[in-house]
Amino acid sequence: MSENTKRHEDESREDLLQEIEEFEREREQLKEVLGRIGGRSFSKRDNRINIAFLLIILILFVLEITTHYLPRLISLEIGVLLVSIKIVFMIHSQQKVNHFEFWILNSIEYRMNEMSKMLRRMPRQLEGDS
Repeated sequence: MSENTKRHEDESREDLLQEIEEFEREREQLKEVLGRIGGRSFSKRDNRINIAFLLIILILFVLEITTHYLPRLISLEIGVLLVSIKIVFMIHSQQKVNHFEFWILNSIEYRMNEMSKMLRRMPRQLEGDS
C-alpha cells in the first residue's frame, strides 16, 4: 500500500470518528430537549392538571344539582372559566409541540444541506487524490 493511500485511510477514519462524536453530541442534545419539552414528567403533570379540572367541574356540577350552594349563573360562569383556562393550557401545549417540530425539521434541513455540500466536494477531492 502506498503512503498516500494509508494517509487517506487515516484521514477517513478520523473524519468518521469526528462524525460519530458529533452525532453523539446531537443525540444527547436531542434527549435533553425532549426531556424539557415533554417527557414523562410533563405527561404526568398534564394528567394531574386534567384530573384537577375534571374534579373541580364535577364538584361544581354536583354541588349545583344537590345543594344549590351557588347561584346557577355563578356556577355556570365558573365552569365556563375553567373550560376556557383548559383550552388556553391546551393551546400552550400545542405551541410547544409545534416549536419542537419546527426545530426538528430545521435541523434535518441543516444536515441535508451539509450532506449536499459534502457530496459536491467529493468529486473535487477524488480528482485531487488521483
